[in-house]
Amino acid sequence: MHLFYTPDIEHDDFYQLNEEESKHAVRVLRLNLDDEVCLTDGKGNLIYAKIIDNHPKHCKLQLLKKIENYNQPKYKLHIAVAPTKNTTRFEWFLEKATEIGIDEITPIICEHSERNSVKTERLNKVITAAVKQSLKAYHPKLNEPKKFSTVLKEHKNTKKLLAWCLASKEDRIEKVVSEHEDLVIFIGPEGGFSKKEIEEAKAAGVHLVSISGSRLRTETAALVACQSIAFINKS
Repeated sequence: MHLFYTPDIEHDDFYQLNEEESKHAVRVLRLNLDDEVCLTDGKGNLIYAKIIDNHPKHCKLQLLKKIENYNQPKYKLHIAVAPTKNTTRFEWFLEKATEIGIDEITPIICEHSERNSVKTERLNKVITAAVKQSLKAYHPKLNEPKKFSTVLKEHKNTKKLLAWCLASKEDRIEKVVSEHEDLVIFIGPEGGFSKKEIEEAKAAGVHLVSISGSRLRTETAALVACQSIAFINKS
């Protein structure tokens, strides 16, 4: 079943794909009249629909059935991660994390950061493509970059973890996290978090955790953290 991301969809009987999606449906996927597809607003609604006009510029659909809270996760995961110098590696993380399951991503600017800005429009397209490919009804939120110290002060009612290569085996992530727990996990740049940042995290009550016995690249560490939480939640 093909999934289309339609954030502007309303609960009417019909919906028209925009020109880009219409072309993709008709010219690329070669969908025909009466073919069924799925739509999502990225907020948990999955809508089954049928093509009633397969025009390549304004493909029209009849909405058949809506499922609310489709495959809604029982936890919320927010990864605050330093953008990699190589943008392709960061895009890889966003794609795979979306497939596994993630709610929010904040690029963070740290003392050892190699990149202080990201192209959110392009990165959102990567996320959207992954949503469609993995048949997700929830579209992860990508925030604009923020300073590490700023994000530390946010989400006061959410448990925060920081992946640290010097954390002991007693502080393995699976020993700190409980099932169905909402989390913010900080992942540092290639050069790691600075001593000052580690002290700031400790002072803010952040749990310093180990996610691997190996030293990982930033994007790998972020994905391992994401998969670890999915495993703990059996999702």
